[in-house]
Amino acid sequence: MKFLSLWLTLSLLPGLVLAQTKTAAEIIEASLNLWRGDTSYSVTEMTIHRPTWQRDMRMEGWTRGMKDSLIRFVYPPRDADNATLKLDNEMWIFTPKLNRVTKLPASMMTQSWMGSDFSYNDLARSDQALENYTHTLLETRVENGHSVYIIEAIPKANAPVVWGKEIGKIRDDYVILENVFYDQSMQVVKTLQTLKVDDLNGRPYPSVMRITNADKADHWTEIRTSQTLIDIDLPDYLFTLANLQRPRAWQAPK
Repeated sequence: MKFLSLWLTLSLLPGLVLAQTKTAAEIIEASLNLWRGDTSYSVTEMTIHRPTWQRDMRMEGWTRGMKDSLIRFVYPPRDADNATLKLDNEMWIFTPKLNRVTKLPASMMTQSWMGSDFSYNDLARSDQALENYTHTLLETRVENGHSVYIIEAIPKANAPVVWGKEIGKIRDDYVILENVFYDQSMQVVKTLQTLKVDDLNGRPYPSVMRITNADKADHWTEIRTSQTLIDIDLPDYLFTLANLQRPRAWQAPK
């Protein structure tokens, strides 16, 4: 759910040079590339928290470019093999209990994904973040020894998005720190925050992220990435409807 080379120097001066030499859209693109690269594989735990209950899940994810992704749940057993496939601007879900692949219509894209605070639109937004918005660098500030770029994203005319605007915070090493989503009335709807940054495969990575809803107290979903591999060879069969329903064996490279 693809946010160009890795910026290795974390001091203030290179951060200021970055702001001067890269546009807001280029900073967004670099942050997506840090997250996904040309291809990626990840192992992620997701916790859905509500005032009276909490649910933990585990999933594997594969991405190819900015438009293709496959997410498959592996835990708990009752959710295992539920999967979501995105190819370009189309999305399908596989429900093992029904042994059925369903193509999601546009009307369902705003619905909750697996009961979480993420929507199907959130899974599809990587390429949309670049294609459907006009980006403006509002401010550069210093936080914890890093330059941090505050970027406003306004939907282009007739863009197929639900938000009135988004405000993002991106660090000078391209780690996404925060993204705030506003409705058409410019009221905050939800906020995605990075709670922890780790070094994964030699690059800084937002390993713990949490999304909260502005109008629902104590409702949140947290994503924790325990493994990620970037720019690896992935077979084309991974991103097919046949593999969505009948997954073929695949092993992460050592």
